[in-house]
Amino acid sequence: MNIFLRKPKGFYDVYLRSPASDKTNTHYCPGCGHGIIHKLIAQAIEDFDIKDRTIMISPVGCSVFVYYYFDTGNVQVAHGRAPAVATGLKRANPDSIVISYQGDGDLAAIGGNNIMQAANRGENITVFFVNNAIYGMTGGQMAPTTMIGQKTMTSPYGRNIYNEGYPLKVVELLATFEATTYLERVSIMDAASINKARNAVRKAIQCQIDNKGFSLVEILSTCPSNWKMSPVEAKKWIKTDMITYFTPHVTKDKINERESHKVEKIRLNSEETKSKLDLPEKRDLVKIDMSSVKEKYKNPRIKIAGFGGQGVLILGNMLAIAGMEEGFNVTWLPSYGPEMRGGTANCHVRIDEKPIGAPSVAKADVLIAMNKPSLEKFEKEEYLESGALLIYNTTLIDIEPSRKDVDIIAIPATKMADDMGDLKVANMIIIGAYMEKTKLINEEALERALQTGVKRKNLMDLNKKAIKAGMDFVKNLK
Repeated sequence: MNIFLRKPKGFYDVYLRSPASDKTNTHYCPGCGHGIIHKLIAQAIEDFDIKDRTIMISPVGCSVFVYYYFDTGNVQVAHGRAPAVATGLKRANPDSIVISYQGDGDLAAIGGNNIMQAANRGENITVFFVNNAIYGMTGGQMAPTTMIGQKTMTSPYGRNIYNEGYPLKVVELLATFEATTYLERVSIMDAASINKARNAVRKAIQCQIDNKGFSLVEILSTCPSNWKMSPVEAKKWIKTDMITYFTPHVTKDKINERESHKVEKIRLNSEETKSKLDLPEKRDLVKIDMSSVKEKYKNPRIKIAGFGGQGVLILGNMLAIAGMEEGFNVTWLPSYGPEMRGGTANCHVRIDEKPIGAPSVAKADVLIAMNKPSLEKFEKEEYLESGALLIYNTTLIDIEPSRKDVDIIAIPATKMADDMGDLKVANMIIIGAYMEKTKLINEEALERALQTGVKRKNLMDLNKKAIKAGMDFVKNLK
């Protein structure tokens, strides 16, 4: 008898997305349970012949690495938000099989509300919840499922019920919602347990294929690295400690009672969509004469940086909206520190005649620096192209740029705004300077952008005055 061993077709043949040198095996720590769980899911995907229909959702944590291994659709999402994204994907693509793959720190902590709301709505998705009682990727902090007495980086004396409360029992919690269909807890501590886990994985996916509603399988898994155990000891610990509290069992099974129900995709034509969204009437674009724009100022990749509260994000937003009014492809990507006002802030703006592949600006050909730290950081060669345009605010920057291979506009924007009676319009002065220098932004397009983007209409005249002041400043430089 010939026995052929191969990867399930739910996996890629070669894991080219993995940065590990070994492209044929998973990269997880020795004894980690993720590899076993991956195999069970991949086998089910192959056996059900749903590879081309499946969308895996990978949030933050070790679960994010499903992207490396599964030959399916994949969407990586923010921490804890997988159930919300899964809801949108499933409703937009009712024939797809949407699988959310989440860890305990992700699902039970920051994502607790997301998973409860999806379960309460009875979304027709499948969730695999990996419970290893700890935050694995980020260094071994206490998770909502950390055991009583278990020592972690953030509970060095052991979890105390009077300080951190009891471990959260997810399947028991979700079983209280009427709309949930199938909930089971399993483990992978030995061959018999893995076989039961295989059956649970298949049943949960079949539940979705049959359109029976929300299913979740909680899988008690090992994390030898953060538990500070050998792989053998880690499996024993599941048996001696975890399953005494997290009892493996079918918590809820309403599959046979549920009617098959598929939420039909809503299809609207363009007129119906416009009516539903109450969109304004289509306006003619403001066409700019590109012959008046120098080649080096076309299709700019702009980085704007300064303190929170200086209007950095608004400045970028106005440029992007004005570019859109002129018919360009545009993107605007904001980034700010923990405090928007007073912290650091920057944004990336792209304005292009061609479609834009990515909104981020790794190396800019326009830098607008509103404060000294921004100039010192972003004028470096790694951030700013040779020959780029550099506009900086001399009121708050008491040094000159070190770069000699860029075009420079040194403008006292904050002082000019102060003289006009409102420091907040320094960003509009900068816009005026950029407009006059590059000729890329049309005044009519910018006025439309102001109508769209400026909430306080009583400041409209002041904003226009500030823009003109910036334009006049550059004119006088000539």
